[in-house]
Amino acid sequence: MPVLTRLIPSPVVVDISRGAMDDLAGLLADQRISASGKLAIAISGGSGQLLRSKLEPVLPHADWYPVADGTIDSAVKLADDIKGSRYDAVVGLGGGKIIDVAKYAAARVGLPMVAVATNLAHDGICSPVATLDNDNGRGSYGVPTPIAMVIDLDVIRDAPVRFVRSGIGDALSNISAIADWELSHKITGESVDGLAAAMARTAGEAVLRHPGGCGDDTFLTVLAESLVLTGIAMSISGDTRPASGACHEISHAFDLLYPGRSALHGEQVGLGAAFAMFLRGADEQAGLFVESLRGHGLPVLPAEIGFSVDEFVAAVEYAPQTRPGRFTILEHLNLSTAEIRDAYADYAKTIRS
Repeated sequence: MPVLTRLIPSPVVVDISRGAMDDLAGLLADQRISASGKLAIAISGGSGQLLRSKLEPVLPHADWYPVADGTIDSAVKLADDIKGSRYDAVVGLGGGKIIDVAKYAAARVGLPMVAVATNLAHDGICSPVATLDNDNGRGSYGVPTPIAMVIDLDVIRDAPVRFVRSGIGDALSNISAIADWELSHKITGESVDGLAAAMARTAGEAVLRHPGGCGDDTFLTVLAESLVLTGIAMSISGDTRPASGACHEISHAFDLLYPGRSALHGEQVGLGAAFAMFLRGADEQAGLFVESLRGHGLPVLPAEIGFSVDEFVAAVEYAPQTRPGRFTILEHLNLSTAEIRDAYADYAKTIRS
């Protein structure tokens, strides 16, 4: 009987440790990604620019490309700027926006991409998706998974703690997303990739049940590993399904209905996940979500991120339109405006008691 296997798209190296960035050149040479050190490094005006002075002496053959923002225009410009220069790889050094711009540009010119994350705000750091702003709002573009993933815990500690908290919300939301995926399988017959689901759920549970906090290296390591595993889970499934359900639909609705007012992605999806778990009647799980979110200083009520109850109800009602064809607890229940308002009132009363 033949043994059937499948190749899993994943980075060839993942380095999550204190001081990981100090040996970036050696890591890329050892893994045969760039022996020459001829790299195109995309950086932000913030954390990336600050780290440039530290890395320039050890990467003398690299060229540095400041990136203005996380738009499709910036990604195309970066691709045009590096095209034809015979680089070994593109390095995205910064937060999620810079990494997404670098992923898209690298894919456009056919080069491997190395992600060097300076914060842990969301699971996009290792995903096969580049989320970029465009003329119609925001779009998701399929790209190869980064060939290498470097997360320096010393650098992460220097980032605003709010970014770490955002990553916690994004990781926890996996559990709600998998529940939506399994619901869709039961109701619509949608296929569930068991390996992708297992990886994403395990990543979420690891963060949910870890006793540590944002100032703890062991917790930061688990969070970083969880975000990387979630990105690989999306690569396995070929879409964002392992990490995106009603929680993300609600977050996208906030972004579209209230541009310029939305909170961090992980703050919104964490709140959305807690509410979605309550909607599906998983009271114990919803309680664990709320306890964990509160314990890490994350919002559990819309007022805590600057939205009224009416605005939250409108976002939940609009949410299914953000992902046509995706089936979650929101599509399953198909609640009216009044029913959403009543459900929210019950949720708010429950978590306050």
